[in-house]
Amino acid sequence: MKVSVVYAAAQQPLLLSCQVEDGASVEQAIEKSGLLRCCPDIDLKKQKVGVFGKFVKLDSPLKDGDRVEIYQRITRVLDDDDDDDDD
Repeated sequence: MKVSVVYAAAQQPLLLSCQVEDGASVEQAIEKSGLLRCCPDIDLKKQKVGVFGKFVKLDSPLKDGDRVEIYQRITRVLDDDDDDDDD
């Protein structure tokens, strides 16, 4: 079956299509797509994944046509004047 794997990389979003066996997991599709070789900064132990915008686990089975998404880790950097005080 055919699935897509997407990742919003810092430089340019990546969209890869690949063929996987029926019942393949999210993790198997990510590995099969080759995305981990293209983006070594991806850490599946820390980053969330989803299918069509819904969070799923790495062992979740896929269906034909699914779009696997790897989400960026969200970090916030505070400016010097950005604090919790309202004065």
